[in-house]
Amino acid sequence: MSYGSQGGDGGYGSQPPGGGYGQQPPSGGGYGYGQQPPSGGGYPYGQQPPSGGGYGEQPPGGGYGGYGQQPPGGGYGQPGGYPGGGQTPPDNQLVPAILTTLFCCLPFGIVAIVKSTQVNSKWQVGDVQGAIQAAEEAKTWWKRTLWIGVAWWVVVIIFYVVVFILLAAASTSYGSY
Repeated sequence: MSYGSQGGDGGYGSQPPGGGYGQQPPSGGGYGYGQQPPSGGGYPYGQQPPSGGGYGEQPPGGGYGGYGQQPPGGGYGQPGGYPGGGQTPPDNQLVPAILTTLFCCLPFGIVAIVKSTQVNSKWQVGDVQGAIQAAEEAKTWWKRTLWIGVAWWVVVIIFYVVVFILLAAASTSYGSY
C-alpha cells in the first residue's frame, strides 16, 4: 500500500493542492512549523518584549500593585461590612412572619414575609431608611396576622363548643320518650 501521490485528480491518496505535508509554504505568506515570525512582529521564545508591557510591570494608571496591596481609598468598604456605616441592619422579622403564616393566617402572612425579605435587599443597596421602614411594616403585618389568626381560632372553638352543646342537648331530649 502506498501513501504517496498516485495520480488522478483527487481521492484519498492524492496530494493536497499546493504541496504535501511537511513542505514549507511559499515565501511571503505566514510562517511554517519551526519558523520564527519576522522581526518586529513577535518575540522569540524566552525573550521579554521591550519596556511598556509585560507580566512584571505596573499596569497603566498605577493599578493596585499586586498581592497584599490595598486598593486606593482604604480597602474593603465601611467598617462592619454594612452600608449603614458600621450600624447593624434592622431585624427583618422573618421568623415571626413565617410562623404566623404557617399557624395563623396564610394571606396576611405572605405579605409579612414579602415585607421582611425587603429589609435585607434594601439594606444591601444602601437604602437605610427604606430598610427600617420595611422592618416596621413587616412587624406590623405579622402582628396583624397573629391577631387575625387568634380571632379565627377563637371563632372556630366557639363554633365547635356551640355545636357540641346543641348535639348534647338534642341527644338527651330524644332519650326522654
